[in-house]
Amino acid sequence: MPLAAPPIAVLISGTGSNLQALIDTTDGDYRIAVVISDREDAPGLGRARQAGIPTSVVPWSSYEDRDGFTDAVCESARGFGAEALVLAGFMRILGPSAIGAFPDAIINIHPALLPAFPGAHAVEQALEHGVRYTGVTVHFVDEQVDHGPIIAQEPVVILPDDDAGSLHARIQTVEHELLPRVVSAFGRGELAVDGRHVRWKQPTHSKGVR
Repeated sequence: MPLAAPPIAVLISGTGSNLQALIDTTDGDYRIAVVISDREDAPGLGRARQAGIPTSVVPWSSYEDRDGFTDAVCESARGFGAEALVLAGFMRILGPSAIGAFPDAIINIHPALLPAFPGAHAVEQALEHGVRYTGVTVHFVDEQVDHGPIIAQEPVVILPDDDAGSLHARIQTVEHELLPRVVSAFGRGELAVDGRHVRWKQPTHSKGVR
């Protein structure tokens, strides 16, 4: 384990259930330095405050374009000493300057088995296409949406009577286990990016598909 857990900024837009999983399961491999939201009314900010974690609000509407918003988010994260960003239900797309500020250090979680069903409606699209499996992907962020090197994936079976609500609830259960596991591995320095591939430097007992 590193001498000091690397500080991370967790970015949220909504309820913060994945943030709560990160709060509840941290084992010293990472430290949440700040929770940043693009919305002042994001319920997840309350989770952070209850846990004694600093919060920062960077409203999307306060900036003329994506680049200005992105720079403000990165400046806020660095102001709290963050060395990485974890997008945990963050509904804004960051501009290219974020990649330069945090190279190979921006982690996103997506409710599908990428490259299938990128974008904001992955759960609904999986149901519409009639696939039998969807899942969860945790990946590093690059300049394209839901495109960066895949760190870990885990499948979720689609049941015959599933609707978007029931399927999303089961996907979230997997998210809450997979995201902290990946962030912990990142904090321990076990992840190495090699082009489109991510190597886990040490064996793990993950049940996810890598």
